[in-house]
Amino acid sequence: MLTETVSDKKIIVSTEANPSGERIAERKTIVYETRTDPIVVKMAAEKLKDRLFTRFWFLKPNSEDVQFVSIEKYYEAFMVISGKYIIDYYRKCTYTVKVDKEVREVVLHDHKFDPIPPADPRIGDCGAIILEGEERVTNEFKASLVVDRYGRDVALERLPSAISERNPKKILSTFGVQEVAQDADLNCIRLRVARRPADVNRLVSELFEVNDRAVIYAPRFRVVYRNVRTGEEKAVEFDGVTAQKIGESRYTSPPPLPLGPPAVLPPQGEESIR
Repeated sequence: MLTETVSDKKIIVSTEANPSGERIAERKTIVYETRTDPIVVKMAAEKLKDRLFTRFWFLKPNSEDVQFVSIEKYYEAFMVISGKYIIDYYRKCTYTVKVDKEVREVVLHDHKFDPIPPADPRIGDCGAIILEGEERVTNEFKASLVVDRYGRDVALERLPSAISERNPKKILSTFGVQEVAQDADLNCIRLRVARRPADVNRLVSELFEVNDRAVIYAPRFRVVYRNVRTGEEKAVEFDGVTAQKIGESRYTSPPPLPLGPPAVLPPQGEESIR
């Protein structure tokens, strides 16, 4: 424990670096070109329609009872983003230094310390001095993400390579596609990497950087069928680039899009954080 200072000299902590803030790349909008004809998709769906309403794995309805309702083209959005978060900071620290039990005083850099007596259970049979100070730490976190418009991780298999449309904004407008919120991708990667440590005492610098970001809109076809005996409707979906089946489900209207406010990077500065 520090008991007395025998010099007017003060410890100077260097904080020459200034907080850097954010560096964000411009976001690209990419629309994949549709390579599959709707007729081909419908033919593929016809082969699967009976299985949509199968019960107990083997009870299938009559083919005449499963009727085609509609086929629609839509675009599924994927966010591709990579970035990093770097923080340079000081954290408080305490060091326990053991000394012989006969030692009554320790002087380090003109500071006098009275040792803790050997009876203290923290140190056993010897004495000790407690040094309190700060440690400078630099942490860096990186991430490269492929997520859907809701921030859920997406397997790369769901995003095949394809030729891009030359006028993506026109395509999106034509099909009435609601674009992903401008900061949705930033919010997603910020939550993954920009986590300020809980032990920050003083900041030297803090940087959130995004160097690659794009939103890819992939064409999809949804084919809806109805079981006329039960009135139940189900849909089967196909990739508009590869014509591969990507899923099937009970048909419902698409959920509303998330349009929440962007996350904010915590305030920066060299002053102590409370």
